[in-house]
Amino acid sequence: MPTDKIDAPWPSLGYEERPWQSLQDAYGSRTQKRPTTGPYLAAVPPFIADLRFHLDGELQALTEEAASELARFDAEVGQVAAPFASILLRTESASSSEIENLSSGARQIALAELGAHSSRNAQLIVGNVRAMQAALNLAETIDGPAILEIHRALLEESRPDIVGHWRQQQVWIGGGSLGPHTAQFVPPHHDRVAELMDDFAAFANRVDLPVLAQTAIAHAQFETIHPFPDGNGRVGRALIQAMLRGGQLTRNVAIPVSAGLLQDTGSYFDALSAYHTGDIAPIVRSIAEASFAAVHNGRTLVADLETIQRGWSDLVQARRDSSAHRLLGILLRQPVLDSAAAATQLGISTVNAQVAINRLVDAGILSQISTGKRNRIWLAKDIVGALDEFTARARRHH
Repeated sequence: MPTDKIDAPWPSLGYEERPWQSLQDAYGSRTQKRPTTGPYLAAVPPFIADLRFHLDGELQALTEEAASELARFDAEVGQVAAPFASILLRTESASSSEIENLSSGARQIALAELGAHSSRNAQLIVGNVRAMQAALNLAETIDGPAILEIHRALLEESRPDIVGHWRQQQVWIGGGSLGPHTAQFVPPHHDRVAELMDDFAAFANRVDLPVLAQTAIAHAQFETIHPFPDGNGRVGRALIQAMLRGGQLTRNVAIPVSAGLLQDTGSYFDALSAYHTGDIAPIVRSIAEASFAAVHNGRTLVADLETIQRGWSDLVQARRDSSAHRLLGILLRQPVLDSAAAATQLGISTVNAQVAINRLVDAGILSQISTGKRNRIWLAKDIVGALDEFTARARRHH
């Protein structure tokens, strides 16, 4: 990998000693508890709102090329008359969740979106879809209330106790549950979070910096602050989408940058750690390279879905303006449905929606995955297969 040089130094983390009150009911032997007594060191991130950065020539060229590729793909997909925006939003949400070891197949995710019985991971991923959508909706102004709203969308159903405010306790990464003393990283003490997040928002909203590099640095700063007890990684990657949209690199879709990061999570986490030492080059490079991978995988997915769509049109023996043909477009973004969902999407009665479903069953496009004749659910296996193939490609280490 090339050596990236930054012309002006970026400040590294400071550290401060904080007192630690051992948990009285903590489970562990005296040997385990001994290293987690007494004061500990918590990070003190620098304020970055007014800082400038400079990339070396090769890295700057890489980020400019990546930014152009993101904008080009966004424009390509935006011109296609198909619901690819919601598909790419779901794939980005699933990939971001998988970085946190929350994985689920496309079928389970679609079931969770329908409100049917599904895995807990799938339900959490659907929460991440809501968070990503909230981030895109709030992209014009990234401030404290917007970030809290993204976090609420992510966790209001699974962790309602921690939404609506910054964290109010010390958190740490790695090292066990007894205390922060042996952790891999200890984010700033919670009494620093509000001021740091105000500074973060000021940096994120600047308009005098190259967008992709600014987005990468802001992401690393957010993860360093770690403003929540849970959900920081997913909110942080949703903010990548918000900054790309706010910076007008994207206008139509959520490009699955997390799927690009998923190809080499080790380098991604190393890049976040390098940021702590004042080295911004690795995280800028990581986000840029993930952008290329995201566009390549996204183009393959869009091509696969367009091929499926053309094949379906030939299979359905009905008028092009029929409910059955209109249902084909809905299946692209909602590959699992019941008659009530189909009726709502088509704006027709459930009886007529069932007629359309039956036509697609006869054509081999839909198959019933529920048992019995009540509360029946159908699956478009071709779409689910294409989405699972997207995920499989994202998992492969480049």
